[in-house]
Amino acid sequence: MTDRIKKIFDSGKLRKIIIICGIAGIALIFLSNYINPVSHGNERTDVVSTEEYGKRIESNLETLITHIQGVGAAKVMLTMENSVENVYLKDSTTKTKEVEPVIRGVLVVCEGGDDPVVVERVTQAVTKALDISAAKVCITKLSE
Repeated sequence: MTDRIKKIFDSGKLRKIIIICGIAGIALIFLSNYINPVSHGNERTDVVSTEEYGKRIESNLETLITHIQGVGAAKVMLTMENSVENVYLKDSTTKTKEVEPVIRGVLVVCEGGDDPVVVERVTQAVTKALDISAAKVCITKLSE
């Protein structure tokens, strides 16, 4: 058995096989970037416009707010400071970082907007959901 192993090592065939496998491995590594780029979990490929982003948040808030006791029907309007943008990073493993729009204010018009308890509940819900101050939230009564 040991004689066979010595013959394989001495014949040079093993050395040639290792060299060929190494070259093939290196070639596959280089080609993998061009054949099928790997998508990492933190990369987002869906680009959303500011308008779509705002509409999605408005819709989610309306659904949330209408489920609060005493609110009734509700409409939500959102104002934003800037649009969705990609910022290129210098010293990072990722190439870009997405910066979402900054919410400037939220207007909620609801049937229970004249009740101070409802106004407080809605204000708390909106400020917590969007991580904004209560000064940026206005709740008023929906006209009949």
